[in-house]
Parts: sequence; C-alpha cells; structure tokens
Amino acid sequence: KVQLCEAYDLDPNLALFGFIGRFAGEKGADLLPEIISQAIKESDGKLNIIVLGSGNPYLEASLRELKEVYQFNFALDLGYKEYLSHQIYASADFLLMPSRVEPCGLNQMYAMRYGTIPIVRYTGGLKDTVEDISSGGSGFNFTDANAESVVHAMQRALTIFENKKMMKMLIENNMNFNFSWEKS
Repeated sequence: KVQLCEAYDLDPNLALFGFIGRFAGEKGADLLPEIISQAIKESDGKLNIIVLGSGNPYLEASLRELKEVYQFNFALDLGYKEYLSHQIYASADFLLMPSRVEPCGLNQMYAMRYGTIPIVRYTGGLKDTVEDISSGGSGFNFTDANAESVVHAMQRALTIFENKKMMKMLIENNMNFNFSWEKS
C-alpha cells in the first residue's frame, strides 16, 4: 500500500478505495465522478480513491478533471494494466463495485483473496458472494445504483477501517474464503 500510494502521491495512512474495470454503465462506472466528489467532500479528505480502467471517453475526461481537483485524494490510471490491477487488489483497503448488472463477478473474489474488502451493489453474483458485514459477512452491500448509496457504504467502511482489530479480522476471514470449483 505504501509503495502504491507513494507512486500516486496519496497518503498511505488513509483508507484506500479502489475501482478496477471497464468504464461501462453496467459496471456503474458512470457513477464514479459523483462518488469520488461526494466521498472526498463528506469525509473531509480523510480517504483516498484510485481508479484503473478505460472505455467511455466522456467518463475518462470527467475523471481527468477530477484528478486535478482532488489531486491529494484521487489517483487515476487510464487503460488496461493487469500488473497494476494486482497491485491495487493487494494495496487497497476496499474495492468499489457499483455494478448495475453482474452475472457472476470475479473482482470481488480476487479482492477478498488479496485481503481487500469489497463494497458491492446487492445484485447478481455480487449478492451471492458478498454478504454484508452487518450479518457477519465479508463486505459492504448497498441496494440502489446511485452515488449516495455507494458513499453511504463507504462511510460504513471507514468506521471499520478505524477499528484496526475488526479490520484485521475481516481481512483474514476474507482471505480464507474458498471460491474454488471443488467447493461449488
């Protein structure tokens, strides 16, 4: 986390939220500009967000503009970079998946294996693999595909981030989930 944050001029002491994926409507990527602005404002800059992805040129331009506004809390890397996706999974504290549609979803399972806690919309395969922490689960769920719901889940995550003992337990539990074919 320290190395990734240093590479992107982010504070490694703050909670790091990551998004990895295509900039497509079904992935909820169009919500990112509002999520980023609202989350940073509502937390008084006490979190970091890193986004890796590409796709919609309008969204790419919007995110580039936000990078200038929130340069100390927001990092952006446009394109497909598998090595960087692994670094983000391994470094982020939380993975954002505001998907409108997600038949299966792999990112949340990769994240858990790396010790990153998923924040997912309660839909499709995300619903099947990420139970909300309030029910003893592995991450944070939200139901509505809008920025307010995502930011509310992020605020809940920040509360857990402050509780180091709870955070450590959640990370260790998530890293031990078995999503193998043998189990399914």
